[in-house]
Amino acid sequence: MIRIGLLSDDGALQPLLSSALGKEFQVQLTLDENNITQLINAGECDVLILDLNSNNGSVKERIESSRRILALQVPAVVMADDVLRSTALELVRLGAYGYCRRPPSIRELKAMLCRASENSALKRQLQTATVQQVAEAITSCDRLIGSSPQIQQVYQLVRRVANLNASVLVCGESGTGKELIARAIHNLGSRSDRPFVAVSCGAIPETLIEAELFGHEKGAFTGTVGAREGYFEQARDGTLFLDEIGDLSLYTQVKLLRVLQQMEFSRLGSSRLIPLRARLIFATHQDLSKLVELGKFRQDLYYRINVMRITSPALADHPEDIPQIAAHYLRHYAQLFQKPMDAIAPDAMSMLLNYPWPGNVRELENTIQRAIILAPGMIIRPEDLPLNMHADKIIDISEYNPEGSFERHLRDYKVKLAMDAVRDNNGNKTLAARSLGISRAYLHRLIRLAEPDSIFEQDNMGSASA
Repeated sequence: MIRIGLLSDDGALQPLLSSALGKEFQVQLTLDENNITQLINAGECDVLILDLNSNNGSVKERIESSRRILALQVPAVVMADDVLRSTALELVRLGAYGYCRRPPSIRELKAMLCRASENSALKRQLQTATVQQVAEAITSCDRLIGSSPQIQQVYQLVRRVANLNASVLVCGESGTGKELIARAIHNLGSRSDRPFVAVSCGAIPETLIEAELFGHEKGAFTGTVGAREGYFEQARDGTLFLDEIGDLSLYTQVKLLRVLQQMEFSRLGSSRLIPLRARLIFATHQDLSKLVELGKFRQDLYYRINVMRITSPALADHPEDIPQIAAHYLRHYAQLFQKPMDAIAPDAMSMLLNYPWPGNVRELENTIQRAIILAPGMIIRPEDLPLNMHADKIIDISEYNPEGSFERHLRDYKVKLAMDAVRDNNGNKTLAARSLGISRAYLHRLIRLAEPDSIFEQDNMGSASA
């Protein structure tokens, strides 16, 4: 049973949540900061719910109280209506586990409370582990940050496959953290005390890939001065992570398929068979099914490695996790650069939330690093962020009459709809995208087409569809 401490002066909220959450949760109502502190000190609270819509005191007083409660190191979920959403996100940035709308979606609230409790329990277990185990677990688990449904699904799949010996295929755009998912699978499984070997297949020349993967004996080919273990041997009883598997040539794919079928391999220049003991995890940013249709990836190998698939979501698909991820990198790189940083200013955080992030989490990480270096003070402000993140220049195209092909007419009509939606929602691109039923990243692409330079470039390239 998960014990929930509810800080609120709304007496009706406690019985409602108790009934909706079910028997696996015990909700205890507390009216003020002193009561919740006593509950925490007595060890009778696993997760907190901080109700910002409480009538007890001003908003400023509630924020200060929440700051002090967060310092007690108990996972907290902030609950607030849309009016106080920015305040709730500020508390998430300061250390709260997540934000939930009021009234909440019970399904999402349950998932968030369970994950917060599991995360807290995992941290307590890590405190009793060896220093090496702690470092590995922090690297694998704590950097998988987020409480959105998309990230929750990744967490669930990682836990399900961690102790299985089945092959896993991790898919997703570049920069979404596919290797972090692979490391989490390794560190949460029974092989966590054994090697984790990561290989980027696209970074190895085709002439060397076979020797790098399987190893070679002395004199196996020109230039070898001695025998060498390949990555399959180096992984031993641990995990071998083959990234960008779609970049392998058809010849190497045949070799890999045989190894997976026979569960054994041999070094170049040797006939001695070596058993395959490592667990294999594959990753790609490409659509392997399309590569199969094009004849660039073997169908039999595709079915062999696609036993269990985990999709790493693009950052634009779960923007609600941006405050948590940004706060994590702020703390990490401020410590690494030995430059004290307090916070990300609200207007700068708004820019982070409205940016489409084509480079995903890796781009966000680099942006925070750069901002820490450039910031003159202890707070990241809008001027510390890259120029391409500042407000798009929008021109009025309501009187624009396009000429050209049907595709050009269709593209320009889509652009006009996007511009009108942004204008109708007072510049809020998230709401504009939602009103059109499209992603925010696609909305940004349409807006960029409305800029004069973009239209000129499209004219030079000929007709193009949005």
